[in-house]
Amino acid sequence: MTKFTKKSDITNNWFEIDAKNAVVGRLATVISKIIRGKNKNTYSPHVDDGDFVVVKNIEKIKFTGKKFQNKKYFRHTGYPGGIKETTPEKLSLKKPGESLKLAVKRMLPGGVLGKKQLTKLKIYSGENHPHSAQNPIVVDLSKLNVKNTIRN
Repeated sequence: MTKFTKKSDITNNWFEIDAKNAVVGRLATVISKIIRGKNKNTYSPHVDDGDFVVVKNIEKIKFTGKKFQNKKYFRHTGYPGGIKETTPEKLSLKKPGESLKLAVKRMLPGGVLGKKQLTKLKIYSGENHPHSAQNPIVVDLSKLNVKNTIRN
């Protein structure tokens, strides 16, 4: 018999990740697994059993190759001919964490569940964040099987 997790049985933990010198795509995969709850043995794709993730030092995040200047993000205004494009370089001047948020958003399921899970991602510039009262568990990217530095 399959046992499903009830809403009353769900406990959400808090994780803290330092994005200093981390590659956007590799960091996004780690974050999306935690937010979806795939790191737990009670994972079920239709239940929001994920944890909260606090990302700090977002201004020091890296892109591989020339993606920082050449990668393009597209959006549509809703009007005829209203397609707009931007690069991570231009986007980071206005909103520093938006490129990481877009990468994580595209790794989550579409629809209501994905939108609810994306609210568990908290992105901050600098070392300080207002979630220290939750006692977040520090995730060391170098100990995971993720390359977090760029070779020059």
